[in-house]
Amino acid sequence: MKKNIILAGVGGQGILSIATVIGEAATTANLYLKQAEVHGMSQRGGDVQSNLRLSTEEIFSDLIPKGQADIIIAMEPMEALRYVPYLNEDGWVITSSEPFVNIPNYPDFDRVTEDLKRLPRVKSLPIDSLAKEIHAPKSANMILLGMAAEAIGIVSATQLREAIGRIFARKGEQVVADNHKAFDLGLTEK
Repeated sequence: MKKNIILAGVGGQGILSIATVIGEAATTANLYLKQAEVHGMSQRGGDVQSNLRLSTEEIFSDLIPKGQADIIIAMEPMEALRYVPYLNEDGWVITSSEPFVNIPNYPDFDRVTEDLKRLPRVKSLPIDSLAKEIHAPKSANMILLGMAAEAIGIVSATQLREAIGRIFARKGEQVVADNHKAFDLGLTEK
């Protein structure tokens, strides 16, 4: 079994934290793991993208070829669309429905939304708004991870939740609790 996951967003949104949690869960599950990251101008609000490959068998490349991604997990809808050419025909797009407008020529948001709706398998929620509602505004990325848990499949939701606890433990109990609450919300939202 294997999963090819593209994670996409804008610098500071927490894409690399999602990759770290998935990687921790995969390592604990004794899976093979390869990861490649592109940070770009991430500290200036530029795009951040990570290829994450998980498998029960050895992996030889850390890059996902076009048409081979099983899942695109995106903190930003336009960034989700940027990587659709990498998605396989049965792949999932799991994204925030709220734009992060950080460039003057951001495309018409209604068109972005329509382009996403044309895809066969999409989960989309206003994760930033939901994170604020549960008083965990820095945990929107964990809502997104919860939304993606079923599609990831090669590691269970329980393994992902446990990995969240290990990854955020050094930041304190409240941070772990906020991230667990956000992840659990993502699991239950449809």
